[in-house]
Amino acid sequence: MNCCRFERFASGLVVAMVLSAAASSAVPVEAEEAGRPNIVVILADDMGYGDMGCMGSETLRTPNLDRLADSGVLCTQAYVASSVCSPSRAGLMTGRDPRRFGYEGNLNAAASNYATRPELLGLPPSEKTLGDHLRAAGYATALIGKWHLGMGNGFHPNVRGFDHFCGMLTGSHHYFPATMKHVIERNGTRVESFSSDYLTDFFTDEGLRFIQQQDRADPEKPWFVFFSYNAPHTPMHATAEDLERFEHLPDKKRQTYAAMMFALDRGVGRIRAHLEQSGQWDNTLLVFFSDNGGATNNGSWNGPLRGVKGCLREGGIRVPMIWTWPARIAAGRRCDAVVSALDLLPTFMAAAGSQTLPLAKPMSHEDARNRKRMIDLAGAHDGIDVLPQLIDGGGGPPRRLYWRLQGQAAVLDGADKLVRPSHRPAELFRVASDAGESDDLSHRETERRMQLFGLLGKWEASLPTVPLWGSSPYWSGNTADHYDAWPPREEPFR
Repeated sequence: MNCCRFERFASGLVVAMVLSAAASSAVPVEAEEAGRPNIVVILADDMGYGDMGCMGSETLRTPNLDRLADSGVLCTQAYVASSVCSPSRAGLMTGRDPRRFGYEGNLNAAASNYATRPELLGLPPSEKTLGDHLRAAGYATALIGKWHLGMGNGFHPNVRGFDHFCGMLTGSHHYFPATMKHVIERNGTRVESFSSDYLTDFFTDEGLRFIQQQDRADPEKPWFVFFSYNAPHTPMHATAEDLERFEHLPDKKRQTYAAMMFALDRGVGRIRAHLEQSGQWDNTLLVFFSDNGGATNNGSWNGPLRGVKGCLREGGIRVPMIWTWPARIAAGRRCDAVVSALDLLPTFMAAAGSQTLPLAKPMSHEDARNRKRMIDLAGAHDGIDVLPQLIDGGGGPPRRLYWRLQGQAAVLDGADKLVRPSHRPAELFRVASDAGESDDLSHRETERRMQLFGLLGKWEASLPTVPLWGSSPYWSGNTADHYDAWPPREEPFR
């Protein structure tokens, strides 16, 4: 994509989204007849905002993801709960802002060195997961791939709502487990043989095997499968066959990234093919997105967005999100309304025709005032049911979302976003029309800046607990550089 084409792509993005969202086709006639759907989440890891054909890439090959976008609604202003993996997953898994329960930093080996509550090095037991809610609603539940929400007692997926788990509890893993030391397990037992040599393909095999077993055991029982891929997160590993497809790319890292995305896309195609062949596609609610924006170290491309994983610019927290449910959601639309990963829980429960479980009281502080405040906030979910706007093609209600990570904080209020970096004064952007955050309005619209600054401060003051741990000094140091070092750019190595 040359410079002029990139500028046309970036500047025309909002116009295209508005027009396509308005051009909603009729809802399929089967809508009223559809029963409780099967539910699939497909999560990529550190995928760049622009790294699908439907999002502007001319380098990667993502035919199945592009076809998926054509089959439902492509949301181009979707947000995740954090710009790093673990708190982002805590948010999507619970439907709650993870800062509410102290889950702010990334969970990694260094976290135990910066923990205020070492016994809570994971998703607090007081929090209910998607698996908990859907299992209570009568679904068989499985999580395949990356967990990254804790490893000790009380944190394992099998005790957090998932009947079946196969994958790794840690945040990253190499991609050739049969020939390298691995920590892949199945329901607490180490996996000794692999159906596929490459981990991305193995995870696809495992998820499809669960679906097939469930269909044989109880075809009337709905199921929920979370395909939590670690691709295209580092380490940069790909099969020789997939690498050959991109050997024309001059940069080794981008070549490997493209091959890893091709394998992920292959998995998406296999999942869809099975659902179509088994007659389950029409009544399956499926959502695809990434846990955060593209990283600095994996060759990803965030397209028209500024910033990367780890910072709170759009490139760290804004992702494309695809929703499909052929029996209910019309195909071939783009939506520019704000949606959030926090919306998964209420949307899934609405589709299932069930209520969310009541939230348990979290572990309390000894201080009486803090304890009361924590309990008062315990019952709040932060997402909304987005089925109405997905089905009807409307713009959805105004949204207000918050983020905080290692000294950085941000608030999105309607079209406007205030970013408070850790190293300089807050900046104001109209991200609905300035996705690249190129025009800082903070000195021209001082009243709006102060209004959003007040909202952000009020939200931070309302949080009932301090962060339970810090990630490591890395995120508070290097991420300051990322605010300016990663501007919108052309797709690399085309």
